Amino acid sequence: MTPNNNEKPLKAIFFDAAGTLFHLSGTVGQHYALVGGEVGLTFDAHQLDRAFYSAWERMPRRAAIDGPRENDDKGWWRELVDLVVDQVAPSLSELDRDTFFEIAYEHFAESGSWELYPEVPGVLEQLGPRFQLAVISNFDGRLRFILQHLGISKFFAHIFISSEIGADKPDPEIYRRALKLIDLKPNEVLHVGDDPERDWSAASEAGLSIFELDRPKNSLRDLVTALTTNRHE
Repeated sequence: MTPNNNEKPLKAIFFDAAGTLFHLSGTVGQHYALVGGEVGLTFDAHQLDRAFYSAWERMPRRAAIDGPRENDDKGWWRELVDLVVDQVAPSLSELDRDTFFEIAYEHFAESGSWELYPEVPGVLEQLGPRFQLAVISNFDGRLRFILQHLGISKFFAHIFISSEIGADKPDPEIYRRALKLIDLKPNEVLHVGDDPERDWSAASEAGLSIFELDRPKNSLRDLVTALTTNRHE
């Protein structure tokens, strides 16, 4: 755990979502192939995996804006899926693309597409009485349904979503805006996440303390241990 060199008592903990609290039940490519099968399209899951990560890297980063992004960022996801389809099925008709995207978009809002890391419920139960807990994520409104379906939304006082805040990680602005919304100072908040750039670096730049989640080297159980040790020092 990396403190921000201030002794002010910790009041809140921010958690990243995917990769920190939960993960896909399978690979992205497997899920896209499953969606394709629902609409009569046959895709290779490994090819889809490669296409997805290539498309993800090609998506441009966006500057922060004042207020929520248009249509809950659905257009951004459509652009990403189109880049994937361009690689695996460039001749697919516009109608088939529309159908594939709409079903895929709903598919990733379903609880069955995601799995909690096993320690998450117990960790949240331990930390909830001591700290204000929140989620901060580069996601959209579907995240609320996912957290609810997974049974952990009850632990979080706030859910900060990039599509609603108008700023995306790794821009530290997303953390600054979240802090403003809950009226806390950076040195009163710890951020927990698994991404070196989007979580560790960006949150640290915004002045938050950070817990570097790096499975399988550590887990959220180590977060509880670190916080308990600090309390008794």
